[in-house]
Amino acid sequence: MLKKSIYVMLMGLILMSLLAACGSKDKESSASGEEKGGDFVFASSGLYPPFNYSDNNKLVGFDVEIGTAIAKELGMNPKPVTNPWQTIIAALQAEKFDAIIGSMAITDERLKEVNFTDPYYESGAQVFVSEDNDSIKSVDDLKGKTIGVVVSSTFEENAKEYTDDVKTYDSDVTALQDLMVKGRLDAVITDQLVGMYAIKENNLKIKKVGEPIYLDQMGIAISKEDKKLLEDVNKALNTLKENGKYGEISEKYFGEDISK
Repeated sequence: MLKKSIYVMLMGLILMSLLAACGSKDKESSASGEEKGGDFVFASSGLYPPFNYSDNNKLVGFDVEIGTAIAKELGMNPKPVTNPWQTIIAALQAEKFDAIIGSMAITDERLKEVNFTDPYYESGAQVFVSEDNDSIKSVDDLKGKTIGVVVSSTFEENAKEYTDDVKTYDSDVTALQDLMVKGRLDAVITDQLVGMYAIKENNLKIKKVGEPIYLDQMGIAISKEDKKLLEDVNKALNTLKENGKYGEISEKYFGEDISK
């Protein structure tokens, strides 16, 4: 009877050891899978068509498709999210997402807080006015006028060079629509591609004034601590340009390759 009890105990210990070993193996396998895959979470304001915006409750646009293509090159699952523009850098630093892919202009001030990839496109700061506005024919005519811009954008700082009367918005489209409301705004400064897209898609009765005031280079913002991710995203971006995927996405939204 005693021998039988010892035998049962030994068999139980062996079985427990085998189960523990299997559990450990499964855990290691799962961890290894996480390292190879996982989510690539990237953020934008979601209020910047055609670059990032909501369509039928789904986040879409040029930035979203570029971010998705980068994730696939990295062997990761793309997960686009939105964050208010005025707090988006702070949220990146708080590790709420891996990168900002939201048409963010590379500036010296921002470079103090985050790292940027190589520029993935370039565009200009453009002045827009209502179709019936004949008083603003150049940037010199902006002096003392009421100018609308997106809050915490490079356009906001630029507008302050011409006037103290700057109105801020969460969305460029809302600002451009206000140009058609008498007495609300005299002009809007925004990205040239964004303004031209809004005219086409929303049938806005507005027009651009002259050539762009300046050109911005847009980069993908990544935390200063994550140097490996910066290197990997740059490689993925270059691959997309070389294999034609970037051009394909760009043609879809703009009818041309805006990286050139």
